[in-house]
Amino acid sequence: MNIGSKIKKRVVLPSRPEPPTVDHILKDINGATPNDPVFSILEQTGQDSHRPSDSDVDLRFQQCQRYLELNERLQQARGRLLRWREDLRLAGEQLQNDIAEVKGQTL
Repeated sequence: MNIGSKIKKRVVLPSRPEPPTVDHILKDINGATPNDPVFSILEQTGQDSHRPSDSDVDLRFQQCQRYLELNERLQQARGRLLRWREDLRLAGEQLQNDIAEVKGQTL
């Protein structure tokens, strides 16, 4: 029995889709109907007032600012993950080369 026959084939997972752009998100929001669940939740919690108070505006600003900060951190983490994935891919190639070299020496 060949050692290689015991090794299972590596399953290649499909790549993840790119996150939506800001333009796409805004298009979705603008295209939402008034009975969209998000708007009904806002009405139920009393957050759908027509004239927001100064404290509401401040709160929204802080939420937006926090969102942008978190988005930036996510983009940085995405960059790190892409680099790590490439490092792992290169390490896997090197491992395959080393395995082939060892197999060549034992024949």
